[in-house]
Amino acid sequence: MAVTIKSKSEIELMRESCRLLSLVHEEMRKAIKPGITTYQINQIGEDMISSLGCIPNFKNYNGFPAAICISVNDEVVHGIPSKKRVLKEGDIVSLDAGLIYKGYHSDAARTHAVGTVSPEAQKLMEVTKQSFFEGIKFAKAGCHLYDISAAIGDYAESFGYGVVKDLCGHGIGTELHQDPEIPNYRQKKKGIRLQPGMTLAIEPMINAGTYEVNWSDDGWTVTTKDGSLSAHYENTVLITDGEPEILTLERS
Repeated sequence: MAVTIKSKSEIELMRESCRLLSLVHEEMRKAIKPGITTYQINQIGEDMISSLGCIPNFKNYNGFPAAICISVNDEVVHGIPSKKRVLKEGDIVSLDAGLIYKGYHSDAARTHAVGTVSPEAQKLMEVTKQSFFEGIKFAKAGCHLYDISAAIGDYAESFGYGVVKDLCGHGIGTELHQDPEIPNYRQKKKGIRLQPGMTLAIEPMINAGTYEVNWSDDGWTVTTKDGSLSAHYENTVLITDGEPEILTLERS
């Protein structure tokens, strides 16, 4: 496993890539309302990424046809935007986006309510987000990678939720996906020791029901096996000598 340690200059480029991505996420969030299509949200995101002089890193990645992964309700991740997919009151929608700024990648995901959602949906979104913050309590130099995994999984599972096992977080830098892989549930091993300069995309994917998932016929969209709701929350994080720095944290 070759985990990259970023130099000071690389970290500055990562910071800017992530800052710009947080602005894109905020613009997409403002557009979410009943009646909008996932295609329209994708266009808003892609147009803004281009206007910032950046490249959408998801577009054409292993053949993915869009700039933003947009997943609704029981879709876990990698939903393909569509003119036919109209958001309606009570839906939850996950936006997973990234961009390339001067050769450096950023990656972040948010799950949003469309209008007013059920208490169950609201709780799932809140627990998923908080599981990320439980995990990064251990995103510190000297801790082990799987301390993060255990904290995320233990927290989410304490609510009876299913923690997706088929997908995981990852290192990030000059490539969208670098070592190490970061599971969201407890591991038998400790994993690598974290060092300052590592940049990690930590991304809990939590289902209201079983952790099991299916892949759709489109080859991309991952759905919950039991049809339950799923939420996704992700940030690009820098390991430092002290507290972790969340590079893609919301600016609003």
